[in-house]
Amino acid sequence: MTDFYEIGVEARAARMRVLALQALKSWGITDCQPQLIKIRENTVFRVTTADGTDAALRIHRHGYHSDAALQSELSWMRALYRDGIEVPEVVAARSGALFITSTVESVPERRQVDMVKWLEGEPLGSLEEGLSSAVDDIHRIFTEVGRLVARLHNHAANWQPPPGFVRHAWDVDGLTGEAPLWGRFWEFPGLDKVQRALIERARHVARSDLIAIDGDSQGYGLIHADFNFDNMLLHDGGVTAIDFDDCGYGWHLFDLATISIMFRGSEDFDTVCNAVIEGYRRERPLSDETLRQMPLFYLVRGFTYLGWIHTRSETKTARDITDEIVDSVCELAEEYMSAREQAGGQA
Repeated sequence: MTDFYEIGVEARAARMRVLALQALKSWGITDCQPQLIKIRENTVFRVTTADGTDAALRIHRHGYHSDAALQSELSWMRALYRDGIEVPEVVAARSGALFITSTVESVPERRQVDMVKWLEGEPLGSLEEGLSSAVDDIHRIFTEVGRLVARLHNHAANWQPPPGFVRHAWDVDGLTGEAPLWGRFWEFPGLDKVQRALIERARHVARSDLIAIDGDSQGYGLIHADFNFDNMLLHDGGVTAIDFDDCGYGWHLFDLATISIMFRGSEDFDTVCNAVIEGYRRERPLSDETLRQMPLFYLVRGFTYLGWIHTRSETKTARDITDEIVDSVCELAEEYMSAREQAGGQA
């Protein structure tokens, strides 16, 4: 099975389809032709359930989450849905389990599989192609995005997780420690010596600044942590959040930085930033003092993307965006270090 990750996307997708057909039996589905939606890290198929409704079947990459962590993710999603937040409805297997595990001969390792009801709508865009043309009013739509993020944060602040709830943390160590959640970004082989030195220096400065705000419990909690274009759906003027694979504990600004960082360098950057903040403040307080920390969270968000292309180099997405990510993160690091020095800080 050592060749599984080297055989190409189409060949991997064909093998994953075999596993999907096997897994669907746990939902009582035996007559279905799974339609591949994406194969990036997880593999997602559109399927038809036994009662004729559409759903998304997600096959997880091996080793990213423990069973307890995946159970926790789905428990939060189920609680969000029950409380009227715009997220997909989790579809339990016939046994009542929120996910199952499955193996087939052609796919290495044991795989976790879950299902959610299909949501109509169009993604706001994609990592590869940017913002969708369906976003015809950027200010209005990203105001709705800001409101949605705030509602998620409000829910997390008031929700009592069930016993055994466990998720990873986008905290000081998860972002800048020796073993960051998405990999040791400063070791990415695509960095030259000058870039590597810059990133390492910026990492240590960012770590120091995160430690300084580590006690800000009001701005920290359970977050989505991956509000990129692909994970927000536009339907009938509203916005829905999908794919909670990376949810965990972190700063609320990390969620907000994830949204607007995609527009850095574009003419829409200020419009998006202002709209997201406006929408967020309609649902949850957000002070100007807190917002002054945003450059720090743009930087550490950039670090995670550099780690992502480092540890997911087998994916087409990683290969396609490598140059853009390296340039962007180095620019973020230079800007942050320069601004900090001008403000009288040590860098």
